[in-house]
Amino acid sequence: MIMADLHNAPSIELEVKDFGPIVHGKVDLRPMTVFIGPSNTGKSYLAILLYALHRFFSAEGVGLYGFSLRHRIELPNETAADLQQLAQAVSAMPADGDIGLSSRIMELLRSEFDEMGSALVAEIIRCFGMSNAAMLVRKGRGARASFAIRHDLSGGEMLAHALNFDANGVVFQSEIPQNIPSATARRDESYAWHRIGRIVHQLDGVLDGYQINRLTGSLMTLAVPTMFGSLRLPAYYFPVDRTGVMHAHSAIVSAMIGNASLAGLQPSGQTPMLSGVTADFLRQLIEMERMPVRRTSSRRRQRLDDPISQEIEKSVLQGSVEVERSELINYPRFTYRPDGWKTELPLMNAASMISEIAPIVLYLRHIVRPGNVLIIDEPESHLHPAMQVEFTRQLARLVQHGYRVIITTHSEWVLEELGNVVQRSQLPEKERAAVSESDVALTPEQVGVWLFRHKRRPRGSEVVEVRMGESGLYETGFDDVAVALSNDGANIFDRIGGNR
Repeated sequence: MIMADLHNAPSIELEVKDFGPIVHGKVDLRPMTVFIGPSNTGKSYLAILLYALHRFFSAEGVGLYGFSLRHRIELPNETAADLQQLAQAVSAMPADGDIGLSSRIMELLRSEFDEMGSALVAEIIRCFGMSNAAMLVRKGRGARASFAIRHDLSGGEMLAHALNFDANGVVFQSEIPQNIPSATARRDESYAWHRIGRIVHQLDGVLDGYQINRLTGSLMTLAVPTMFGSLRLPAYYFPVDRTGVMHAHSAIVSAMIGNASLAGLQPSGQTPMLSGVTADFLRQLIEMERMPVRRTSSRRRQRLDDPISQEIEKSVLQGSVEVERSELINYPRFTYRPDGWKTELPLMNAASMISEIAPIVLYLRHIVRPGNVLIIDEPESHLHPAMQVEFTRQLARLVQHGYRVIITTHSEWVLEELGNVVQRSQLPEKERAAVSESDVALTPEQVGVWLFRHKRRPRGSEVVEVRMGESGLYETGFDDVAVALSNDGANIFDRIGGNR
């Protein structure tokens, strides 16, 4: 099915090989996906790759690369006739009707998707802020980076896509099961359907090459949810050291950000000033407060809170954050007002914890919507352990409200609270009401934890799923560190006692 409802997109399995420091890893993306492990094992590499994939296959990405006008399509007569019949069928189709896509049209779409490998790699390079694809390949003899995307279609069939690249070139291939003769496109209010409608309105006789391109591009846009599942959902990346970025953003002009995001498109030898994820984050901060809202009598913007942003302010920030645009320079100004204060502070004068969490609150208020993906690098940064636990609960609440969340973390407090969140879902309703935070619960199927660990041969890292143990904790290796510290302390104490 070509799905209009993105919130119910199927889960995706992503497998990577020889990508960055990762030798091999396979991740089943869940509504809450967690990456843990030592530094320099590829957690952020995989998180940034996921962001690039979401950007490319989201509505913004499909429009950005203009698949429908990329080249003139020369079609066999039978396929052109199928498209002609499809266009004519649209004119008589009710607003909520379905139309069938023939196997020939599906094969056309598959071949068109296969042509987009170079554009996809260019977006990946941009997000990493590197100058060429070879820099993303693991350093090893004969290494060639690759990743595969797989997800189940209705009826148990598997749909897969594979991309391989190195310094010599790019290959992208899609696999559509042969025994699926057609797919179904449901008419909705999307731009792609409006474009199909305009083609039909202008149709006079046989489709010309220009109309074939535009019709094919529109069908590709409609096919993305089926072809790429949850990767169709818009994603937002919160880089590590959000405090530094929030403090420095006002010193960076929009032109610099625009240049920085062209990694992979610049002449060889130039190094981008910023990675694409940081450039996107800065641009979104700068443009955050452009939406029309009502003004109060004091000319302060009226707050447009969602319940999660309010709860994060109350339980974690213990105050409120705001964004206003200067009337003199048309630039956003971020402030923090502690609970009980009548005046506000510039965000740069607030505690680092505030600057770390503030952008997430502001995104929830101004940009992000249920069905979107939040990718947060080290959400525990600058947070006291008690606040790490509380913020983890709020992330679980986001999942309950229809968001998808991907985090990288080094925090045992985050993992222990996630264990509690999952354990609560196993309690009968009556017993759950007797435990703390009883309303915050996710099922084991909604949460996936993946360990990135060093590998000696070949040199790099591997990614394995971490299961919850009988104790209700994820087996992360944190306990080994605690035991080693305790043993060292006991040994030191015994020796001090022996020398008295």
